Amino acid sequence: MLRKTLLPLFLSIGIFTSISQNTYEIHTISFYNLENLFDIKDDTLTLDEISPIMEIKHNREAIYKQKVNNMAKVISEIGRDKTTMAPTLIGLSEIENHKVLEDLMNSTPLRNEPYNYIHYDSPDRRGIDVALFYNTDYFSPIHHEVFELKLWDEEGYRVYTRDQLLVSGYLQDELIHVIVNHWPSRRGGTARSSFKREKAAFLNVQIIEQLRDEHPMAKIITMGDLNDDPTNKSLKEVLLSSEKTPKNSLFNPMEELFKKGENTLVYRDQLNLFDQIIISESLLIKGDDRIEGFKFYKAGVFKPNYLITSKGKFKGYPFRSFGNGKFTGGYSDHYPVYIYLIRKVKLLRN
Repeated sequence: MLRKTLLPLFLSIGIFTSISQNTYEIHTISFYNLENLFDIKDDTLTLDEISPIMEIKHNREAIYKQKVNNMAKVISEIGRDKTTMAPTLIGLSEIENHKVLEDLMNSTPLRNEPYNYIHYDSPDRRGIDVALFYNTDYFSPIHHEVFELKLWDEEGYRVYTRDQLLVSGYLQDELIHVIVNHWPSRRGGTARSSFKREKAAFLNVQIIEQLRDEHPMAKIITMGDLNDDPTNKSLKEVLLSSEKTPKNSLFNPMEELFKKGENTLVYRDQLNLFDQIIISESLLIKGDDRIEGFKFYKAGVFKPNYLITSKGKFKGYPFRSFGNGKFTGGYSDHYPVYIYLIRKVKLLRN
């Protein structure tokens, strides 16, 4: 893989009214559901044959390459309004295996980015997994593991779903913990399936408590396609995430965006913001905090015009890759989300 060395990035922004201009280092942290990024080989150990690309009868290899390139194009552009590089960390969902991650990493839009990835095969019946891409110039993983979500349905049958991936490592010289999620879907109805996502949220709580037992002020980022909005029970009552920051809660910047009408997907004309990035209180700027270490600056949904369907029945929806057994030439049925972490640069004086 061809790699290039990137120089540190700096941003001049006015954060505090008492300081007109300061220089900060900035990193984009992102999450993206890649909508069924499967290869074209049938895995006999999973039900990957029901993935959309396997339904396509002609030019399947060319379509696969275009799908990979489309996903890579989007990743390469997230956060570019504030930085000159692709996200330092990006959680991914709806990926099948190591091959699709290698192909993604080595595609034209990303081949010059110094990315590596962490991925485990999950118990999901279709072979859908999560993964984390990281920029090797800025992030050094020291530990990673997966936590299995054990679920049973109302009839007592096991529900096999995605693991939750924990990656701990140093962003520059600061220890950061990232949890990548893809919680159970709303299949069967929102209310009827809610208990599955509440269980997923509780597993997240257990992981976070484990990290806080080791270090009470651990810097934690949990991200993913949660299949619930920021105001649903799994987020508000189980994970205890909030747009405000009461003690022992997690800060969810996506809640404010959701209340303002932002979305990351549309289903039957209903706007949802399932894709979220939630952070621990230790990543927030408070009071006279001089931004010692990385802190949260801003959150957003990345949706340039080319990611939005421009005409037809689904005008205004995300421009997805697959529909009616065909490849549309589009991208994903979800928009990616991102946050910026900033840190004041200590300038050397003569």
